[in-house]
Amino acid sequence: MKYEAEPPPLLARVPADINCPDKIAYGLNLRQILIVTLTGGIAAAIYYLFHQLLPIIILAAIVLPLFALGIAIALGRRDGLSLDRFAWAALLHGPANKKLIAAPDEIAEPPRWCRLRGKLPAPLRLPVRTIRTDGALELTNDGVAVLVETSTLSFHLRTRDEQAALVAGFGRWLNSLEAPVQLLARARPADLSDLIENVEAQADILPHPALASAAREHSAYLAELNTSRELLTRQVLIVLRNHPASSRGRRPVRRDASAAVVLRRAAEAERALAALGVTTRVLDADQAAQALTECLDPGTRHPAGQALPDELITSSTRSIT
Repeated sequence: MKYEAEPPPLLARVPADINCPDKIAYGLNLRQILIVTLTGGIAAAIYYLFHQLLPIIILAAIVLPLFALGIAIALGRRDGLSLDRFAWAALLHGPANKKLIAAPDEIAEPPRWCRLRGKLPAPLRLPVRTIRTDGALELTNDGVAVLVETSTLSFHLRTRDEQAALVAGFGRWLNSLEAPVQLLARARPADLSDLIENVEAQADILPHPALASAAREHSAYLAELNTSRELLTRQVLIVLRNHPASSRGRRPVRRDASAAVVLRRAAEAERALAALGVTTRVLDADQAAQALTECLDPGTRHPAGQALPDELITSSTRSIT
């Protein structure tokens, strides 16, 4: 009797999160132990001070919820954050100004004769300070980032062995990373107008009438598809970042060194992902600005070649004689 070999499992072993805090005792890290100890100490102090003045039921109604709140804050998580950090972020977000506008300087105060209702909007501080000509993004915290666009793969059309090889290769690339990397997959609107114009232009120069007729029918189908459907295209971006470990030296020199580091990591990612059949390219300055614009205003078409706010817009006309 012949038995078929079991297909290899689609698993890639990745080491544990090295950024996870160390466990000190009972599976708890130092922060969790401090929170539980603090709330437990407050509960014990309340019981010690008032156990002769208040009934045990009232003390239990005060102490037990307090102790349970400390355990929930120490062990709970929300949106990838611990509850204490989430609560602190909520407290900072509450009084902050929600109306933000793009302003290079501070918001000017209104004149004295103007009665203002509410608060003035605050300036919008984006994390990107400058986009270099090589595509590197200079961040406001002295770090540098690079956007790398990748192609996609048809995973389910591969055989089981090919899928296992792809998963193993992707796992090897993840294990080779020496710095945090962000993978961003987003859908953006697709416009077929340029493709339709290209097909119609090529239809006029085709050598056979049947080919020209087929090209025009295909152009009409694309035009109907472009107007009757909301077309989306998928874009996958890899964000590589580097933050200088030391603040010594001149800032431009540190930024140049960080840019060289992230560009080198982008080249290493290109070689690693090329073995999987994934093509990558580092976005240049114009392409990176386009990607950031689309991320800040999703769902809206942003044609390329927009002038920056401080750039002079010129036009030229030609006369045909």
